[in-house]
Amino acid sequence: MQDTTFFFANVRCRRLVTRLFLSSQEIYPWKMSELIENRQVFTLKEVSESIKRTLAARYTTAFWIKAEMNKLNFYKHSRHCYPDLVQKEAGKVVAQMRATLWADDFQRVNEQFIKVTGEKLTDGITILFKGNINYDANYGLTLQIIDVDPIFALGELEREKLETIQRLKAEGVFELNKRLSLPLLPKRMAIISVSTSKGYADFLQLTQSRMINFRMEHILFPSLLQGDKAAGQIVKQLERIKKVAHHFDLVAIIRGGGGEVGLAAYNDYTLAKTIAQFPLPVITGIGHATNLTVAEMTAHTFAITPSELADMLLIKFEQFIHKLNISKVAMRNGLKQIVNTKQLLKYQIYSIQSNSNAQIFAARNELSHLQADFRFSGQKHLNGASNAVEAIVHRYKSNSQQLLGLNIEKLGRLKEKIQNLPFQLIGNKWLEMKGVENSVKLLSPENVLKRGYSISFTNDGLLLNAHQLKEGDEVKTLLGDGSFTAKVTKVYNTKSHEI
Repeated sequence: MQDTTFFFANVRCRRLVTRLFLSSQEIYPWKMSELIENRQVFTLKEVSESIKRTLAARYTTAFWIKAEMNKLNFYKHSRHCYPDLVQKEAGKVVAQMRATLWADDFQRVNEQFIKVTGEKLTDGITILFKGNINYDANYGLTLQIIDVDPIFALGELEREKLETIQRLKAEGVFELNKRLSLPLLPKRMAIISVSTSKGYADFLQLTQSRMINFRMEHILFPSLLQGDKAAGQIVKQLERIKKVAHHFDLVAIIRGGGGEVGLAAYNDYTLAKTIAQFPLPVITGIGHATNLTVAEMTAHTFAITPSELADMLLIKFEQFIHKLNISKVAMRNGLKQIVNTKQLLKYQIYSIQSNSNAQIFAARNELSHLQADFRFSGQKHLNGASNAVEAIVHRYKSNSQQLLGLNIEKLGRLKEKIQNLPFQLIGNKWLEMKGVENSVKLLSPENVLKRGYSISFTNDGLLLNAHQLKEGDEVKTLLGDGSFTAKVTKVYNTKSHEI
């Protein structure tokens, strides 16, 4: 379909008016111009009527036109609309024209538009509409809109939405906000909404009524939530919150009511990018159940309704409280178990101590009895052995060799008995040691000297033989009761008697 909007650019319109004016006499021969000083002169009304009749004769039927509706210009009193239509190329306006959309047509077109697209007919969207060309002497050239194709507008909105998504992904910011960590208990919220919004009221009512041991603090940053100014106002409030971000845990964008209508603002590139790059987690509950908007896609968390969003937050608190209660019960049970265990340990310690003391006391008594029995038995056996030994000595003295053999036999039996008694063995060892001690004492140098022996020393040490001596040596001799020193005058040996 040919795009006729560009045809109605201002320059071309002026050329058309000029051509129509010059051919007015041929088209309408009954209209005669006035001659003034040999110049053909037309009145302004004649020119206007000529243009109007020419356009009516040229454009006899309505036709389809594609244009961007820069402004809807809806008047509440009359319910008429006077849209400003433009065409842009490379961001510049190359054509513009006023249009009319009468109240009845607007109501019909808007209802159909909402039904198909979920959006109201609003500013800033590209539409495909069916219209007539009208010309009025007072208001100039306008296009009368009699129908709008919502399917085309839906495609344009979806195309713009996809372009926004692709642009954000290409810039690497699409997932940034989702990567932020949501606080365990988000208690401080900055809320972007309207104070009179039902969704905002529902959100507060839920968060306040279900909170028992916690309180969720919030500050409202009011903003329009739909329409062509909504995206800009939401971005402005986000920038305000960003300056005091350290006071909040997260940001909630809440829009209640309105169903599916008015969501085009949430596909705005600037809004979506601001949300994606925001330093705090952004959560949304903007009240719709169909395709997600780009703002929701870039937000950390989204919910279909404000009530569902409140429920998501409340679940975090309730789960935390539940865990606390479980921990509280577990701690109480653990404390009871510790107390019971402590008491059991005390009882066991007391029982062990009592049993140990009793066992130690019994062992001590038993050891005492054993010691007494051991001493008594040992003494008894020692006395018996001593008597037996005396009897053996007596018999040995009085009897012959036969009696000695019998005594030796008895002594063997006594020895076997004594070997079974540790104390007797210790006594025997002690007697043996005493015998050794006596032998050692008998063989000690002092006792040997007392028996008439002597020990001699020279300057070189102990004198062992005569070969160690020479004339003139001094010899020191130790005796049992003293010592003396002698000088060697002559040395003898046992063979030659002289050295």
